Amino acid sequence: MINKKTFRIAISAIFVAIILVQTFVPYIGYIRILPGLPSITTIPLTVALAGCLMGAGFGASIGLFWGLLSLFVAYTQPGDIVSMLLFRNIFIALVPRTAAGFIAGMIGQAAKDDSNLQKTVVYTIAGLCTSLANTLLVIGITSLWYMKDPSVLLHSLGQTQNSAPLIAILLSVLGVNGVVEAIFTAVLTPAIAMPLKQVMKRKMS
Repeated sequence: MINKKTFRIAISAIFVAIILVQTFVPYIGYIRILPGLPSITTIPLTVALAGCLMGAGFGASIGLFWGLLSLFVAYTQPGDIVSMLLFRNIFIALVPRTAAGFIAGMIGQAAKDDSNLQKTVVYTIAGLCTSLANTLLVIGITSLWYMKDPSVLLHSLGQTQNSAPLIAILLSVLGVNGVVEAIFTAVLTPAIAMPLKQVMKRKMS
């Protein structure tokens, strides 16, 4: 039997290492499809797994770590002007990521019985909500932050002639990324979380 505190530290180190690799190794955590626009990210999957396997507090802490890395990268090596404008803002960088991890844990802990069907459904929903929470909160906070003067952001998005509300523009421009990320995270979260949960139970028994 492994000491719970030791086990938690080991799991934390693993998740931190995974997010570091996803952040700094090209085409693992961030996959660029359209030049000039934010990349599609696979990191919501890691955050969803953290929450589902270890609970809401752990998920939130891993999400916060991702947010801090987003802030760091935006200042040191931004991949595009839009990401720089968004994630140099501490609220846009930290709040959506942290909330996404917390939501993953809250939903994931509903899978308490031995029914594989129930676990599949719960983890799928957790993965979907993790990704959507991150995307929608980024868009929501961005639209509020740039509400008074969106000109620089609109220019970066190539939407200077668009008279629609900023939130509608952000949804249309960034929504494709969000949908792809949500599907990816929803499909893979149960596929990875279920066998890992069994391994963790054996290690702790």
